[in-house]
Amino acid sequence: FTQARVIGGGSAINAQIYTRGNALDYDEWRQMGCDGWSYEDVLPYFRKAEDNDTWDNRWHGKGGPLGVSRPVAPLPICEAYFKAAAELGIPRNDDMTGETQDGVGYYQLTQRDARRSSAAMAYLAPNRGRANLTVRTNAQVRRLTFDAGRATGVELMDGTRLTAAAEVILSSGAIGSPRLLMLSGIGPADHLAEVGVTPILDQPGVGSNFQDHLDLFAIAEVTGPHTYDRYAKPLWSAVAGLQYLLTKKGPVASSLFETGGFWYADPDARSPDIQLHLGLGSGIEAGVAAMPNGGVTLNSAYLRPRSRGTIRLASSDPAAAPLIDPNYWEDPHDREMSIRGLKLAREILRQPALKAFVLAERLPGPEVRTDQDYFDYACRHAKTDHHPAGTCRMGSDPAAVVDARLRLNGIAGLRVVDASIMPTLVSSNTNAPTIMIAEKAADMIRADH
Repeated sequence: FTQARVIGGGSAINAQIYTRGNALDYDEWRQMGCDGWSYEDVLPYFRKAEDNDTWDNRWHGKGGPLGVSRPVAPLPICEAYFKAAAELGIPRNDDMTGETQDGVGYYQLTQRDARRSSAAMAYLAPNRGRANLTVRTNAQVRRLTFDAGRATGVELMDGTRLTAAAEVILSSGAIGSPRLLMLSGIGPADHLAEVGVTPILDQPGVGSNFQDHLDLFAIAEVTGPHTYDRYAKPLWSAVAGLQYLLTKKGPVASSLFETGGFWYADPDARSPDIQLHLGLGSGIEAGVAAMPNGGVTLNSAYLRPRSRGTIRLASSDPAAAPLIDPNYWEDPHDREMSIRGLKLAREILRQPALKAFVLAERLPGPEVRTDQDYFDYACRHAKTDHHPAGTCRMGSDPAAVVDARLRLNGIAGLRVVDASIMPTLVSSNTNAPTIMIAEKAADMIRADH
């Protein structure tokens, strides 16, 4: 699991893909007891965040801090991919965050003027001069501090204490937030005692309910320079840099994954349960040998896994990495759906519309035919989509870690605001939904104070 040790977090290093999940994801949150989190409740916060260069309608907004843009650097193979999908009955969708999610198309990107619009660039940079804002770097938090059942601030690794006048807001992500809570004595009491942390609140939900999207991929060698692989060479890298400086186009402006879509592994699913990303190269995945002509990658991920993992402490040492058990495919349903998604990716790459671009499939390769072959291939090549969520679950039940206003149950003056509060993982990339959560939390915090 990659963690971004940079201001802006994952939004500073991700593939910049702007997707929101499906409307039914949020309606299910509401049905699970999260009042105020239905799709109609959260849609205004998606729109509020956006400065969309293409759409200004019921689903999208302009003038917000986050740049959201149509890709400026697609390649002809992208249009051939759309035609290949159409040959399998998958429609084109020009706005997969609009009225319907179904279909293939170009993802919008978190960019403004072909430059990354991270959370840091969108929200922090314009406010750097504010008197009530202090940003500290190289300031790792050792633990939260408490007094009489209330969070009072944080203690840094060097012993410095920072005191909160109103409340402490924890936004360390679905791995970092439960880790810091447990280091501070909030979590499963038996586990905390085992690693030498004195429990102050027995909360078994902290670090539980871990969810993530597991990525499988097919790679084909292409018939010519149809992707961006050649730009890995020093001379071509220089050409790409010059092209970007002069035109704001080319591989530097590309996320490499701005083409994709949503479709079905289970034809009876309530909404698309597979996400596809067309990677404009073959050297993107670890351990893949270079190809003479370069290659193209088609990634697939099952979107609504039933398996649940955990985040736990390895020790009471705040410098130690946590123990992450994603528990992928613990539920056999996830395995079956994931393999169906990979089969769909392979089928798309074999369609006549891509014949002029695709020379031959290289991975999984012709020897992968049976379900056992697929399972063995997946065990060798599957990887995280970097969408961890759910480890400080929001809900109205006694076991929930936070309530619908994201306040930690059992401790006053402490709120969690990040992807860890998601009851269930959204059916897409998680960056835009996490920014929505933060926008909504900002209104809640302002209303409470």
